[in-house]
Amino acid sequence: MTLFPMAKLDTPPHAAGSQPVFDESLTQDRAPPVLGLSALVRAAFHKQDLSGHVDTLRGRVEHKADPYAMLDLSLILQLCFEKESGLNVLDGALKHRQLFRLVTGGAGAIRLLMIKTPGDLSANTPFECMLDHAGFTLDVLYVGPDLPWPTRLPPHDVVFVAVGEADTHVATLARLAAFLRNWPRPVLNLPQRIAQLSRADAYRVLADVPGLCMVSTHRVDRTVLERIAAGALAPEQIHPDLRFPVIVRPQGAHAGIHLSRIANAADMTAYVRQVEGDAFFIANYMDYASPDGVFRKFRVVMVAGQPFLAHMGLSRHWMVHYPYPEMEADPAKRAEEAAAMAGFESDFARRHAAALQGIGQRIGLDYFGFDCAEMPNGDLLVFELSNALIIHAMDDVTLFPYKIPQMQNIFTAFQAMVRSRALGCAPDDAPDGAPDGAPEPRAASSAPV
Repeated sequence: MTLFPMAKLDTPPHAAGSQPVFDESLTQDRAPPVLGLSALVRAAFHKQDLSGHVDTLRGRVEHKADPYAMLDLSLILQLCFEKESGLNVLDGALKHRQLFRLVTGGAGAIRLLMIKTPGDLSANTPFECMLDHAGFTLDVLYVGPDLPWPTRLPPHDVVFVAVGEADTHVATLARLAAFLRNWPRPVLNLPQRIAQLSRADAYRVLADVPGLCMVSTHRVDRTVLERIAAGALAPEQIHPDLRFPVIVRPQGAHAGIHLSRIANAADMTAYVRQVEGDAFFIANYMDYASPDGVFRKFRVVMVAGQPFLAHMGLSRHWMVHYPYPEMEADPAKRAEEAAAMAGFESDFARRHAAALQGIGQRIGLDYFGFDCAEMPNGDLLVFELSNALIIHAMDDVTLFPYKIPQMQNIFTAFQAMVRSRALGCAPDDAPDGAPDGAPEPRAASSAPV
């Protein structure tokens, strides 16, 4: 196996605005064997036993310190709820290399360079799930505060920044923004715009969008929650707009982990006894129940400015997760979700056109998503935005037969966006794929460009 030489990566970052070197010696004729995130997540989603891969991967690691085996092993450990062990294995892989060839496309294939940062499964855009069978040549570069910064990269036609929004990624995104300034190839998801997805920044950016409702989120430490629990501090004293009931969650937590509705000081007392951590978010609770008492939450994905419905969850509980037994057990709920997907463009997207357009324009990213709901007054309530949502086609087709075509629509739009930016045309004009023998879309030299 030919490694990308670390010596060519272990150099200071080029000055902002200067030109990188595209080095043909960093390319490979074919990708080394790799299971990859998409296949492994699909197997875990369907509760398949992943342990059978572990011995083989460990053997490759022990025999020749194979960083590709480490990459797969890291994913498997995290999917098996051994997060710290998985991250340690990933760190080991990155000591050998930061640049990974995951897929080699055919002649004339679009060459896509994805930029990630070390972290768990929520740290980066899980783009692999959207690129199965896309036919692209795919290289992944890892950057981060403890990694050497590259001055030489493999030739590519388009860059996608997959680093997710997080407090721990602020410095990396800022450095990456300087690194990619005046880049000679198109860059999707500019890093300086990713930071706007944070709860505080998103509220500032989107607060006055017509037809949109967002709740101001405040950062507090544990002492503040303890004072509220003791009755020594009222929510209004944190901010004039805050009042019971509020919702509280630890900073950095996602997927509803330790997210709670707090109605009074007694609820807060129970919360601080049960939840560890020093830093939290607090915001007003918004009652978004429909007249029938059902809470309906939508996940919308924006691809090149076009909204798509990724799922719709219905529940009697205000905290709606997807999928969940309530949805799986109720054919009526699934039928409503299927109808919402079928009529999304003519109904939901048209009804909230001004809000959706405002979100897309203000955030300014090529790809991101958000969870939202409809308020009784018709406004669109946005809970949170992210560029690291997992969008997949793994649901049980017997229960959710309508999901696969909808997910394929999103995947097709994402792939068309990448092709169009690489080829310099509108997404609707981009070909579905490059035929064998087609000319390379953008030739890249091995000298500075």
